[in-house]
Amino acid sequence: MMVKAKYQSVLDLGEKLNIQNGDVSEDNGVLKVKGTAATQYEKNLLWDKIKEIGGENPADIKADIKVADTSVYARHTVKSGETLGKIAKHYYGDPMKYQKIFAANTDILKNPDLIHPNQELIIPNL
Repeated sequence: MMVKAKYQSVLDLGEKLNIQNGDVSEDNGVLKVKGTAATQYEKNLLWDKIKEIGGENPADIKADIKVADTSVYARHTVKSGETLGKIAKHYYGDPMKYQKIFAANTDILKNPDLIHPNQELIIPNL
């Protein structure tokens, strides 16, 4: 179970993200991981963690991660002090993509400069 120990932080992240239908097994030194992430963003977080440990094309892990809701990239609950620019930088790496988030949430947002804690925003697929 050496390979499982190597990727323990991936398994911990899967638990933290509440990955559904998760299954982990090991076969001939290859860790097999599968489950369903809530959004594409969460799936990407898992893959980033796998690559951080095993490199771009790790041979000792096979992951089959599905996405439950492909209609959005992520869902985000606004925290105090956040702006759409900060949220866009977090998800997309570019604060100027705040317009995409604003456009996807015009049902609850009337002004991109006015967001409030505990609002749930849709982070759209780009």
